[in-house]
Amino acid sequence: MPFVNVKLVEGVFTEAEKHALAAALTDVMVKFEGSEAFREVVWVLIEELHTDGWHIGGRPFRGPASLLETLTNSKSVVETVDGRPTTRSEWAEVSPVNPQTA
Repeated sequence: MPFVNVKLVEGVFTEAEKHALAAALTDVMVKFEGSEAFREVVWVLIEELHTDGWHIGGRPFRGPASLLETLTNSKSVVETVDGRPTTRSEWAEVSPVNPQTA
């Protein structure tokens, strides 16, 4: 029995959108399982979590404003990177932890 667990911020999607999401995820699982017979045993659980339980970059989630803040911070970090790191150790070397934020 395939089980898909989706966690979302509370209130982001309507009931109809959540049903459509579950149907689309079921379609994906059936495609990868390889048989339409699996459709009836695909379970999709959509959990909604209150915004006070979400944090991005160590900061409380505040909806779309948080997304813009996160993207801005990510852009700032990327602009300090020299080269093209591909491993964790390379990332640590080119963008070390800032002691003021650690």
